[in-house]
Amino acid sequence: MSGARTLLVTGGSRGIGAAICRKAADDGWRVAVNYVSNDAAAAKVVADIEAKGGEAFAVKGDLGSEEDILSIYKAIDDRWGRIDGLVNNAGVLGDKARVEDFDAARIERTMRVNVTGLILCSREAVRRMSTRFGGRGGAIVNISSVAARLGSADEYVDYAASKAAVDTFTRGLALEVAEDGIRVNSVRPGTTYTDIHASGGQPDRPERVRGAVPMKRIGEPEEIADGVIYLLSDRASYVTGTFLEVSGGR
Repeated sequence: MSGARTLLVTGGSRGIGAAICRKAADDGWRVAVNYVSNDAAAAKVVADIEAKGGEAFAVKGDLGSEEDILSIYKAIDDRWGRIDGLVNNAGVLGDKARVEDFDAARIERTMRVNVTGLILCSREAVRRMSTRFGGRGGAIVNISSVAARLGSADEYVDYAASKAAVDTFTRGLALEVAEDGIRVNSVRPGTTYTDIHASGGQPDRPERVRGAVPMKRIGEPEEIADGVIYLLSDRASYVTGTFLEVSGGR
C-alpha cells in the first residue's frame, strides 16, 4: 500500500472518530489514529483495520497543545512521508450548565481544543498538502455540529459557539486554499450515540432528545462517518466550502 493515500483522524479512538478510521481504511486510506489517553481503544481501532488488510498506526497527542500537534505530524512524516487527508474530529464538552455558571477555565478548554487545536491541525495539513508548497493537494473535513445552529441553550452554549467558529473557519479556509488543490468541508452531526454525552454529565441525553429529531431516532457513528468518507473521496472532487448535515432532519 505504498501509494495509498494517508489520512489523519483526530480523536480517532472512539465514537465517530473510530467509525471514520475504520470506514476510511475500507475505502483504501492508510490511517493515523490520533488519541489522547486511551491506549487500548486506539490499539483496538488499529487492530481492526489491520485485521482487514489495511494499514494504520496510533499516534498519541492532545489537540489542546501545539507541541503535541507538531509531534503528531512528525510521526506521520517519519512513517509515511505524506498526508492527503485530515479529519478534524477531536472535541471536548463541558458539563451541562447555563452561561451564568461558566468559568473561564471551562470556556478556555473548549475553545483551545475545539477551535485553536483544529486550526493548528489544519495549518500543518495545508503546509504539507498545498500545491503552493510542492504538495499534491488533499481534503480536510471538519466535524462541526447542528449545535452551531441550535445554540444548545441551557446545556452547552460554549460548545455550540466553538462549532459555529468551526463552520466559519471551514468556509474561510476553503476559499483560501481552493486554488492550492485542497478541498475543505464540514459535517454537522445531530445527536449521535457516542460517549461524549456521558463526558458532559448526561449519558441519557440521546434518549431524552429523540422526540425532537424529525426521524425520531438517534444517529449511529457509522452514519456520520459515511458523510465524511464521501467528502474525503474523489466523488466529492467539486465540493468545497460546504456543510453536510447528518442529523435526522433536526
